[in-house]
Amino acid sequence: MLEFPKPYADRVAKLRVPSGFLIVVVFAGFSHPTAQSLAMGLPLSVLGLGLRAWAAGSLVKNRELAVGGPYAYARNPLYLGTLLVAAGLVIACRSVGLGVLFAAVFLLVYLPVIQLEEQHLRRLFPDYAAYAAHVPALWPRFSRFSQENSNPFRVSQYLINKEYQAGMGFVVGVLFLVWKMLG
Repeated sequence: MLEFPKPYADRVAKLRVPSGFLIVVVFAGFSHPTAQSLAMGLPLSVLGLGLRAWAAGSLVKNRELAVGGPYAYARNPLYLGTLLVAAGLVIACRSVGLGVLFAAVFLLVYLPVIQLEEQHLRRLFPDYAAYAAHVPALWPRFSRFSQENSNPFRVSQYLINKEYQAGMGFVVGVLFLVWKMLG
């Protein structure tokens, strides 16, 4: 994983929300969906959304080190899910510009945010270093880190983490793409 200086990561973390608004504007203005592009891209986005839901339902922020569920395969399944959602939407939109913008935002904003979060987790949980030594940051490994069923999915935790907001945003985005395709 890339190492970013803390001051840079702190400044960049504040750009996460504004960069999301920029992506929405580009998404709206530069998408050219077809039935075929929707059929190709949306399943990938749904897969990413499912991964995000699984991760959010398995995560008790700042109280437990999540090492089970999707966290047994990758340390950052929420960000991996975001990457899959975005890749699917880029395919569905047929927009190279959106793809370039999202890649830039992921590299310049999300990677430093991931680094900042990992620094926080290392301070909060002494076991994090051992976990990080065995589980990759983003690209999942195909064998579980832990055989115990720690961090099982709980609907209540999914709701506490407000992951349903991502699902609602996705539905709005899909409806917009269908409207744009038909119009």
